Amino acid sequence: MRKLVLTLAAVPLLATGGCVRTAWNVATMPVRAVGKAADLATTSSRERDEKYVRQQRKQAEREERERRDYERECRKRRDACPPYSGYVAGQRER
Repeated sequence: MRKLVLTLAAVPLLATGGCVRTAWNVATMPVRAVGKAADLATTSSRERDEKYVRQQRKQAEREERERRDYERECRKRRDACPPYSGYVAGQRER
C-alpha cells in the first residue's frame, strides 16, 4: 500500500516536469531573441580586425598582380617601359 501511495504521489511530479521546462523556455525566449538580434546587429572588434586584414591582403595581392603585369609588359617592350609608379590603394586608373 505504501508503494502505491508513493507511486501515485510521484506521477504528478513526473508529468509536470516537461511542462515546467517548456514554460521556462517560453518565458526566456524573448530575452534570448533580443540577445541574438543584438549580437547580429553589432560588429565585434575581432570581426572588424578580420575585415581590415582581409582588405589589406586583397590590396597587397592586387599590387602584386599589377607589378607582375608591369614586368611582363616591360620584358615584351623594353623601350616603351615607363618607371613603375605602383598601385595606390583606393585610386582608380583614369
